[in-house]
Amino acid sequence: MAPKTARARRLGIALRTHREAAGLTLETAADEINSTRSTLSRYENAQTLVSPATVRALLTSYGVGADEVAAAVQLAKDARKPGWWVSYSYLLDRRTIDFIALEAEATAIANFEPSVVPGLLQTADYIRGVMRGGPHTLGDDLVEQRVKVRLDRQQRLTADEPPILDAIIDEGALLRPVGDQSVMDGQLRHLIKMGELPNITVQVIPLSAGYHRGTRGSLHILEFADPEDPIIASVETVAGQMILDRAGETRTCTKIMEHLRSVALSPADSRDQLQSLLKGR
Repeated sequence: MAPKTARARRLGIALRTHREAAGLTLETAADEINSTRSTLSRYENAQTLVSPATVRALLTSYGVGADEVAAAVQLAKDARKPGWWVSYSYLLDRRTIDFIALEAEATAIANFEPSVVPGLLQTADYIRGVMRGGPHTLGDDLVEQRVKVRLDRQQRLTADEPPILDAIIDEGALLRPVGDQSVMDGQLRHLIKMGELPNITVQVIPLSAGYHRGTRGSLHILEFADPEDPIIASVETVAGQMILDRAGETRTCTKIMEHLRSVALSPADSRDQLQSLLKGR
């Protein structure tokens, strides 16, 4: 089963929208292409990749115009192209692969972290410290492979047409040692440097803010270029990462992120705080 990328989700939404506009049930539409209700449901929910030929057959049976059919067929072809992360699928769990696939297509990323520096802004040495302190004991080879995955994810931030990244970090994460002092010093310098890029904003929530709505765990919100693509939210739980895409869930997550921005220091004051922490070491 392929990762549920933004393209696959967009295609699924288009298939469902056109089917409903044609007044067809899942059963009736599936009969048109000699398929089953469950298979068509998986196509519409982007749980299974649909072939370009099937897309053409479905939309033609729905009476969709030639231009829209051609666009959907191209989308089906694009959705089948493997991303760079495919070569690491043996290393990462399915939820992580799904999230990386979505993140790779996002045009805006907001990330709050209460306990660690956001992954997209971690240095290689900091990543190694996090990997070695995780719940599972990893050998050096596996640690280095996971370091490479995370560094590959970061490349978009400095590429052409990079996404906007709003990173909000609880001060507690910056006070918690990961690795030795040189690792933490290098990480703080990196945060200051990355915060100078026009597409990246770094904000720190000071300990003086007290208990806030993000204290319970990390939060990601992904937005996409196509307005038809719903916002995606991801929260970290003790059971692992949960990806949320229902309107009510993402609306709640967006409100929490707005609250976190409001209790965080401004970008300029956050930079001063990072420099103060660096000098105080």
